[in-house]
Amino acid sequence: MLNRREVVAELLAVRAPDTVVVSGLGSPTWDVAAAGEHDHNFHFIGAMGLAASFALGVALAQPDRRVILITGDGELLMGIGTLATIGTEIPPNLALVILDNEAYLETGGQPTATAGATDLALLARGAGIADTQTVTRPEQMADLMDQVHNTRGPYLAVVKIEPQREPFAFPPSFDGVTAINRLRSALAPDQSI
Repeated sequence: MLNRREVVAELLAVRAPDTVVVSGLGSPTWDVAAAGEHDHNFHFIGAMGLAASFALGVALAQPDRRVILITGDGELLMGIGTLATIGTEIPPNLALVILDNEAYLETGGQPTATAGATDLALLARGAGIADTQTVTRPEQMADLMDQVHNTRGPYLAVVKIEPQREPFAFPPSFDGVTAINRLRSALAPDQSI
């Protein structure tokens, strides 16, 4: 298993300036914030299960921009039906990175379904997302980086990470209105996205 904060930092170190990054509730948001703040980041703070649908909406509304979702296994499982919509819409600019620690770490470390038989990459393929990958070793990072930043989407990677806590790194605001207005201004200053 990999260190989640190191994976996120490496992924975002080479992001294109106009790439939109959506981070799911909890640890993924702390990891994206720790990697460095950017006006094209949108952090979910209090809405579990909605990050994938939000990333899909941005990808469809902004087809010329790369959209990367970084979220956890628990957050994606809560909104698992979104995979079917992504598989139906086939947004070519969307990459999903699922940080899978097989636990609800934010609420005490209870096991998620991925600690058992549930395979998120297999579920994604069944939903119509043909390009999926499970990453378990550091030597797979170069391929993951290429896929996330360059491959025609939709693309989904399940990255198996260690179930460990990292220091909190807070985004600039916990207010949803402030966060969406910041992203709107960055993407389309003179129009609605």
